Amino acid sequence: MKGHIWLRTGLAMALTAISSIAWADGILTLKSENDLFASGDDGHYTNGIEADWSFKPDQDHWTRDLADLIPGWSAASLDGASYRFGQQIYTPEDIDERRLIEDDRPYAGVLYAGLSLFDDKQLTGWRRTSGLYFDVGLVGPGAGGHTVQENFHHLIDSDKPEGWHNQLHNEPFVNVAYQTSWWKQGRLGGLEAEYGPSVGLAVGNLYTYGATGLGLRLGQGLDKSFGVPAVAPSQGSRIFFEKDSGFNWYVFANVEGRLMAYNMLLDGNTFEDSHSVDRRPWVGDAQLGLAVSWDRWQLTYSSVWRTHEFESQDNGDQFGSITLSTWL
Repeated sequence: MKGHIWLRTGLAMALTAISSIAWADGILTLKSENDLFASGDDGHYTNGIEADWSFKPDQDHWTRDLADLIPGWSAASLDGASYRFGQQIYTPEDIDERRLIEDDRPYAGVLYAGLSLFDDKQLTGWRRTSGLYFDVGLVGPGAGGHTVQENFHHLIDSDKPEGWHNQLHNEPFVNVAYQTSWWKQGRLGGLEAEYGPSVGLAVGNLYTYGATGLGLRLGQGLDKSFGVPAVAPSQGSRIFFEKDSGFNWYVFANVEGRLMAYNMLLDGNTFEDSHSVDRRPWVGDAQLGLAVSWDRWQLTYSSVWRTHEFESQDNGDQFGSITLSTWL
């Protein structure tokens, strides 16, 4: 019963926040991440959904006042912001087993709401993009992972997940993350190109890690769009493309390495005894994808390959991400 109360409360808070948004020009993005989009398997990071509302704040918007309070940021430098709401589901590989599988990752649902702030600077021949991400949410039964997975598997006539009674306990979390990327701009043959390094940091009781990476975009109309779509555990990325700019496209690739100091979804609950596994400190991702935009719409697909996240893991993971964005 407590889990359903937490879920209803979280959804009510999300709907209240959404209803309070002034619907000026902005981009609505719906994102789905699933292992079935890439590997065909069903386990570990098995599903994620997110709604993102990205916009350029008005001069008197409250996010500019917030930016003034943050060292290194200012109201004048704030180029964009977004609100994010989502849910993620994590399971062991064998969801038919009812007993606790001690050497595989815990069952966990994650329900969250987030705010992102963006600062982009265009210089001669290159640009710098920075993002600051604030997230609050809940891990545990109240996040509704059991309910969503069981009902979806019933809908598609798939195996019923049997082990959710072993999931992590209810625990609220707060996380803050920062990422900066430097993009060198040029051409490769007849195509526009951007490439460069990135660094990031996350602190909180969901994730704590440091990260560094290298990204590439290659295509047409790169000056009319931004970035490489983020995947968990990254807290977000800037979703932006110019509306009514015709047809544009780009392929993108990104590699990232993370030094994981803490991951509640593997280390277990902070204040209660729960299932846990031995987390590996070093985790690497390789991401490859395609983005296509036309007038007021953009569609992206990416596939992610991830190295082992814990010691008893047999194989690395692969999952896919699909986003659909539109100007409103």
